Amino acid sequence: MYAIVKTGGKQYKVTEGLIFETELLKAEVGSEVALEVVLAADGDKVLVGSDAANVKVSATVVEHGKGKKINIFTYKAKKNIRKRQGHRQPYTKLKVNSITLG
Repeated sequence: MYAIVKTGGKQYKVTEGLIFETELLKAEVGSEVALEVVLAADGDKVLVGSDAANVKVSATVVEHGKGKKINIFTYKAKKNIRKRQGHRQPYTKLKVNSITLG
C-alpha cells in the first residue's frame, strides 16, 4: 500500500515506515503531523479525489535541519562586477507512521 501526499507545494510517494525530507513545517520534533492525500493505492484498488480525502496518513517529525550549501556567483564581463551569494534550504525530516483507508 502506498499514497501520494502533498506537503510544502510538492508531492511525495510514501509507504509505511518511510523517512523523507520535505519543506520546513511549523511542528515540533516528536509531534505527529497529518498529511494531505492526493492518491492512495492498495493492490489494484486506487482511490483518487474525494475517495482519497478519506485516507489518513500520519507522520512523526524526526528532525529539522538545513540542506547542503548552494553557492551563487554572478558577474558582468569587463565591468569588474562580482556578486557571491549562498543559500541553505531548511527542511523537515518525517517518518510515516500509518496509512489508513477511511
